[in-house]
Amino acid sequence: MSNHRLQKPNRRPHGTGGLFVRRDAAGRETWYGKWRVDGQQVKRRIGPKRAVGTRDGLTRTQAEAELRRIMGEVAALPTRGERLTVAEAGEALIVARRSAGRKRSTLEGYQSILEQHIVPFFGSRTVDRVERRHVEAFATALERKGLAAQSRINALNLLSAIFELAVRRGRAVKNPVRGVERPRGGSADPDIRYLTMEEVEAVLRAMPEDEVGRVERPLYLAAVMTGMRRGELLGLRWGDIDWQTKRIRVRRNYVRGEFGPPKSKRSSRSVPLTDRLAGELHRLYDASAFQADDDLVFAHPRSRKQGTPLDGSRVLKRFKAALRRAGVRDVRFHDLRHTFGTRMAAAGVPMRTLQEWMGHRDFATTLVYADYTPSEREAEWVEEAFVVPGAPAVG
Repeated sequence: MSNHRLQKPNRRPHGTGGLFVRRDAAGRETWYGKWRVDGQQVKRRIGPKRAVGTRDGLTRTQAEAELRRIMGEVAALPTRGERLTVAEAGEALIVARRSAGRKRSTLEGYQSILEQHIVPFFGSRTVDRVERRHVEAFATALERKGLAAQSRINALNLLSAIFELAVRRGRAVKNPVRGVERPRGGSADPDIRYLTMEEVEAVLRAMPEDEVGRVERPLYLAAVMTGMRRGELLGLRWGDIDWQTKRIRVRRNYVRGEFGPPKSKRSSRSVPLTDRLAGELHRLYDASAFQADDDLVFAHPRSRKQGTPLDGSRVLKRFKAALRRAGVRDVRFHDLRHTFGTRMAAAGVPMRTLQEWMGHRDFATTLVYADYTPSEREAEWVEEAFVVPGAPAVG
């Protein structure tokens, strides 16, 4: 018999960390992780262990994933013992969230807030020397800059996440952002902008008869007749169009140069395909050099491989130029989506159905179109409520 000891089947390679369980006096079990950083052992609480037959707590697989995430956060921080600045903690948070799979557009938003607002204010101040009064002064400075309420909320939320990371990793004692009052979010503009169908037709006629214009014309029409967002349209593939059932399935988004899932889980949906739009898309398909299911519907006409998406910023510039040529008032490309919403509401589409078609996460967002729903009897109800007995009829 060999004298070599068999390795345990689930043992990890050295340095990759491991899980263990602790049980408290009440019998509750908790996952913990341990690993080594720069020759020193690090231990962290992961979360409660899931008991057999329940849904509460973490399974081993979930605990493993959380351990990987925490190890990534710790690895992103400077060596323990060095003073950690707010700027360093901010960069570490972005690294950790990139490892966690956050979208590129989201990470770019974090980076922008960090560079434009957080770092210029806090400079090289270390996280252990930031107090609540400093955070309140930061909030006041953002307001004096003229930032919108939601922008200020986003900056404070990111700053709070930075300090939560520092606290979890033992680099700060507390999160000074906690308890600081957030601005009230600005209410949505009730006067949404949209185009009449006469204006839509004028814009379509104003599109240049060049190869790009022949792609963008059905793009604009699709925005009006489906309510899809610009990124959803630019990421649309031929395989997402169901010609038989007359539906378009929204499955991808193209934003800031990369493909990804739609804006939210609710944004993954299907919308009706009208006969007119189907005809325009058929003609575009027949003229396209890219007709495979995975090829883009609105590919740039000079693409070489599989279709290159149209440049989003160029689409916006050409849309504005078409508005000017058509003599139509200035609106945003996003207002084509509002055109769909208002026309569907005016046609009597139920608000819940419209929510599904537009992919709104919150029903309150859809209710902005409620003012455009028809009601034959509302005026009659108000008239009846103010009838004075015996008074002569008016009109």
